[in-house]
Amino acid sequence: MRYKISGKQIDIGEALQKHVKDELEAVAAKYAERPTTAQIVFSKDAFEYQCEIEMHLSTGVNSISKGKATEIYAAFDQAAERLEKQLRRYKRRLKKHHKEKESVALSAASAYILAAPETPEDEEAEAPAGEPIIIAEIETSIPSLSVGEAVMQMELAGANILVFRNERGEDINVVYRRQDGNIGWIDTANLK
Repeated sequence: MRYKISGKQIDIGEALQKHVKDELEAVAAKYAERPTTAQIVFSKDAFEYQCEIEMHLSTGVNSISKGKATEIYAAFDQAAERLEKQLRRYKRRLKKHHKEKESVALSAASAYILAAPETPEDEEAEAPAGEPIIIAEIETSIPSLSVGEAVMQMELAGANILVFRNERGEDINVVYRRQDGNIGWIDTANLK
């Protein structure tokens, strides 16, 4: 597994890096099937250290966890504990579905970042034809998942929305977190 351990305006010592690698190796060996990369970022906000761990698994799942504490080791341990809990739940759900799946099929797509107008006058001045201004174009992947797997992947990533190709009907679907805390699902199969 590849590690990228960094600090935002703080130095990360060798002892902390060794501790991070040892702990994540243990978690990965216990719950993750073939983790490929882990990115760990430490930062400090006033008196509190923050740690964010993002682990990418070979199945296409990304898991993100965060921890905060007054000690840097405690912040990492809290984030690692949350990561372990997420991976344990993920593994339990996979066993519950009795589904052997080597990897997630991905489709290529383009993602665009659009400029948000500052004021209504800016919108009229910059885009008279009603077209938004594109700031950046990014190549991305759309996974082919079941609805349950999509919800699980959205929760693991800590995202509010996930676009996926429904493996049942091959249509583009969306799952999203509603304001009331429930999960919404948009199925485009009925639009045909």
